[in-house]
Amino acid sequence: MGVFERSQRFSVVPAVVVAMFLGQLAESKCSLEAIFNFGDSNSDTGGFWAAFPAQRGPFGMTFFKKPSGRATDGRVMVDFLAQAMGIPFLSPYLKSIGSDYRHGANFATLASTVLLPNTSLFVSGLSPFSLAIQLNQMKEFKTRVDEFQPKHGGTTTTTLPSTKRFRKSLYTFYIGQNDFTSNLAAVGTAAMKQSYLPVVSQIADTIKETYDLGGRTFWAMNLAPVGCYPAFLAMFPHERSDLDQYGCVISYNEAVIEYNMMLKDALAHTRSSLPHATIIYVDVHSVLLDLFRHPTSYGLKYGTRACCGEGGGAYNFNPKVYCGNSKVINGSIVTATACSDPSKYVSWDGIHATDAANKLVVQAILNGSLFDPPFPLHHLCDLHPIA
Repeated sequence: MGVFERSQRFSVVPAVVVAMFLGQLAESKCSLEAIFNFGDSNSDTGGFWAAFPAQRGPFGMTFFKKPSGRATDGRVMVDFLAQAMGIPFLSPYLKSIGSDYRHGANFATLASTVLLPNTSLFVSGLSPFSLAIQLNQMKEFKTRVDEFQPKHGGTTTTTLPSTKRFRKSLYTFYIGQNDFTSNLAAVGTAAMKQSYLPVVSQIADTIKETYDLGGRTFWAMNLAPVGCYPAFLAMFPHERSDLDQYGCVISYNEAVIEYNMMLKDALAHTRSSLPHATIIYVDVHSVLLDLFRHPTSYGLKYGTRACCGEGGGAYNFNPKVYCGNSKVINGSIVTATACSDPSKYVSWDGIHATDAANKLVVQAILNGSLFDPPFPLHHLCDLHPIA
């Protein structure tokens, strides 16, 4: 049995939160009419590859049947969330052709960080679209939406949202993993802890600035247990004594827990300073950790082994040749290929979750067991089943 099945919590819905939305419930099946997402590759729906076109198969093989700009075989968590809320998949802000922003926009890009990177993409591999840049994009987006609204109360046929929708939207944040892991091997967990406060403070400040733009409902996802990621198990140095009974690096996961507690505290402080906002800490870490530890309890088979990779073995991850790529190694062409059934894996490529794992995490979110404080999603939305 999975963690969200074992630990469902039933709580009284805060009256003030429900009251904020009562007037909207009669008008819409979901009073949260749009999603604006900030993040990295865990929630990117095509922004990075719109800016730097190059993605190839087998990415997208499960659901879209072709590369879709997502760093997985199918959908990311925000896709499933949108489906549950009855709105279309989010168009990336950076995608110039075919985008529809009436129900939100996605500012996330692969390799994004919370803090501004101090080197270029081509040196560090980190995206230039840090959280501060994503916030500036959100500000520009709202400014342009305001400019394009009908002057005399008429309707518009554009692919932009109404100005009223910004207050009725869900603002999601799933970012920070690259800040945590980009220097982990070089400096170790002890030195990494010095960066925690600037990172969580930046997330909190971004929520405050988004509040000033009209946002009222915010979800911040915590960090996943990176000590269970096949890529980091294969790449980063660790002692056998630092592995737990499930094969995850204890010190890395303990460091993540410490970061998550600091994020939770920062959100609590922000909540007290914005009494008219709903700010929710979403504990995706707990369900992901349980997926890695007990994949068979969820109908999966492999926890700390990548579906798409090269080398086989415990992790099926070769840092010299990434998923979908080929390289000459020792005179032979080596290709990192996908497994035949990604739905049996937690990890797609050693770093990112599979479509199947993302769906399981969102199911846990939807049942309400991961929210702190409790959030009345079922009262606000007539949730759709996710397929």
